[in-house]
Amino acid sequence: MGPFERIAELIEPTLEAMGYELVRVRLLSGRRPTLQVMVEPKDHARAMTVEDCAEISHVLSAVLDVADPIAGSYDLEVSSPGIDRPLTRPAHFERFAGELAKIETVHPIDGRRRFRGWLRGVAGEAVVLELDGEEVAIPLAEIKDAKLLVSERLLGGAGRRPRRRSAKR
Repeated sequence: MGPFERIAELIEPTLEAMGYELVRVRLLSGRRPTLQVMVEPKDHARAMTVEDCAEISHVLSAVLDVADPIAGSYDLEVSSPGIDRPLTRPAHFERFAGELAKIETVHPIDGRRRFRGWLRGVAGEAVVLELDGEEVAIPLAEIKDAKLLVSERLLGGAGRRPRRRSAKR
């Protein structure tokens, strides 16, 4: 288990008890490292506020001070995922089926590592993405980075594309 998995395992129960879901943990390098913790409310209809971030930061600081999972000093940054949010769990790919996404893989799949298309959900151990009318299965274990792309649909504008689930389930 890597350091980010250990930190996630350490803070997830606290976040859950507070009514939040962990989206991502990462350490940003710089003169003074920053531990970035991205969270969102369990109630997906509720917007994240600055006050939420401040409260979570205060509580997580205490948890992290006791456990001391990172050697040396660092800054803690708590944020919400935003509109072009990262997709880090199978549930994210399901929840945002019908949205435009960008996925980068660890190894090439059919000769390419970067994909941009409409999410169709998860089938087994793969994310299904529609590219130019064709569905492509991208193994979850091969995903290096994935995020939603800002689109008219995501912004609630005109030109909505119908939410269609994959037939490959």
